[in-house]
Amino acid sequence: MIQLENLTKVFFTNGQSKVIADDISVVFPAKRAVGLLGRNGAGKSSLLRMIAGTLDPTSGTIRNTGSMSWPVGFAGSFHPELTGLQNIRFIGRVYGVDTDELVEFVEDFAELGKHFDLPTRTYSSGMRSRLAFGLSMGIRFDTYLVDEVTSVGDAAFRKKSEAVFKERMQDSGSILVSHGTAMLRRNCDMGAVLENGKLTFYEDINEAIEVHETNMDAVTLDDDE
Repeated sequence: MIQLENLTKVFFTNGQSKVIADDISVVFPAKRAVGLLGRNGAGKSSLLRMIAGTLDPTSGTIRNTGSMSWPVGFAGSFHPELTGLQNIRFIGRVYGVDTDELVEFVEDFAELGKHFDLPTRTYSSGMRSRLAFGLSMGIRFDTYLVDEVTSVGDAAFRKKSEAVFKERMQDSGSILVSHGTAMLRRNCDMGAVLENGKLTFYEDINEAIEVHETNMDAVTLDDDE
């Protein structure tokens, strides 16, 4: 379970303020797959980073009752001078898992070939995301935070990513950010819509998608006027 209490986040840029979380108090239930929707710039990724603890809120608190992954689409935690293999072993030791098993899983999953033994500074953004996704799936968490990463790679790799994600969801929960509503329907049972700093939960992912699409249509009409 993840609980947000009076969560507020305000960014200040060039003398302008932007509120992406406006006194949000909600609970993400345990072992549920929640699709997080919102227009571009609404603050979905920032909200995910606050939940992960990599971005501080302006005010309010975040509590969780279990283990939680980093935002899977974020690969900034890799040391650029270490190889993919060395990064995996290091993070595996930090989390106290069997590093040999973790390396075997990630090497097979990420499909990086010889690049697995090269410094991650030589990786493309897609390669880093595949390594990060494989690493996150290789460690068991109570809640997985996923930011668009299952769109990485070709169709076969995306299919494999969704398959292992679904397998993990049998025992864990997730918060999944994606612009692909079809993927959200396949992988989520609940939805939450972030709009103007407010977060609204829906028990049915289809209802959340309908609300989000209505919001997007309203933006399009405003732009056309």
